Order: sequence, then structure tokens, then C-alpha cells
Amino acid sequence: MIRTVLFDLDGTILDTNELIFRSFEHAWERKGWPMVTRERLTPYMGGKLHDMFRETAGVTTDEEVEELIGLYREYNWAHHDELVQGFPHAREVMAALRAVGVRMGVVTTKIRKTSEMGLALCGMAEFIETIVSLDDVEHAKPHPEPVLKALAAMGVDAETALMVGDSSGDLLAARAAGVRSVAVGWSIKSKEDLMRCEPDYWIDDIRELLAIVGVAEVERE
Repeated sequence: MIRTVLFDLDGTILDTNELIFRSFEHAWERKGWPMVTRERLTPYMGGKLHDMFRETAGVTTDEEVEELIGLYREYNWAHHDELVQGFPHAREVMAALRAVGVRMGVVTTKIRKTSEMGLALCGMAEFIETIVSLDDVEHAKPHPEPVLKALAAMGVDAETALMVGDSSGDLLAARAAGVRSVAVGWSIKSKEDLMRCEPDYWIDDIRELLAIVGVAEVERE
């Protein structure tokens, strides 16, 4: 029986894709560089900002990376509320899970500040018992540390937990932590890439999560 659901944040329950793309484009524009394409950025979505900039901008020093992250966050924080929204039915599924006693947490490669901003903006903060952000770990996903830390914080067993995510990092971290994984069909990553990680479940609508957990499905519109 599933008693705990851990959610990734960006691309899973919060639609932040446009904000992320525009934040990267802002950094490139401020540097006066030829614009990076969204196709170039997409494979790195879901990873750490440091790694994304190193891979896509070709920068090598910590100082250069930190400058780019500063430019990224300059735009990201200023435009957060206008560009972020919850994915359809995510909040109602959380309400249905809580109604039957399923506990929920978030495991993300975002920093805590923007994690809390997004959850509050989309009315999801009330359902989340714990957040493990990039600020809270030494090793980010796909390392199992963030998932294991969330389980420990909640005092729950891996055997009764699910990790729901939109990237290979989510699915690999879950597997390494001994947690069953759910890949989401609304990811901007390809299904082929996600299926290589051998998730335990695939869903195309977040309401399908309820059947996996064993909760009566919410009424569809």
C-alpha cells in the first residue's frame, strides 16, 4: 500500500517551463551572446543550474557560472508569478490523496526560496509535509540522497512510497533509494528518454496517480 507520494516540482506539478526558458534567454541576452535554443536547453532541464550553464554555455570557472545564475535568477524571481502555474488537476489530486491520509513531500533541484514561492502561488503548499531542495543536500538527483532525506524527514519507509517525476534524474534517484517511480507523460523530455530509466508506472494524466495509490478517482470534467 502506498502511504507517501514524493513529487518533483518543475515539470511535474508546477508548469515552470516557459519561465525557465525565458530566464536562460535573459542571461544570454545580458551577456550579449548568440541566443541559446530551447532544443539545446531541454535535455538539461531538471538538473542543477550550475551543470546546465556549464554544459550549454561552455563556461568553466565558478565565477562565470555564478554570474550566469545571478542573471538567471534576476529574471526568474521578477517574473515568477506571471509565468508559473500548476499543471491541470495537480491540486485536486493532492486534495484527494490527503483526504485518505496519504502524506506528500517535494524533492527538487530548485533552491528552497523558489520552491516555496511556486507551491504557495499554486495553492499546493498546504499539502506538502516536507521539501528537500538543492539547499538541503550535498548530492542532487539522480543521487538518492534527496529522496532518502525526504523519507527520513517524514519517518516513512521506501517500500510504501512513490516518487513522481518528469526527468531521468527523478526516476534514477527513486530507483537508487528503493522507491517506486512514476514518469509523467506531460514532460518536455521524450517518452523514449524516460522509459530508458524503467519507471514502475507511466501516467498521461495526473489523476491516473490515484488508481496507482488506490484512491477513488476524482471526477473528470
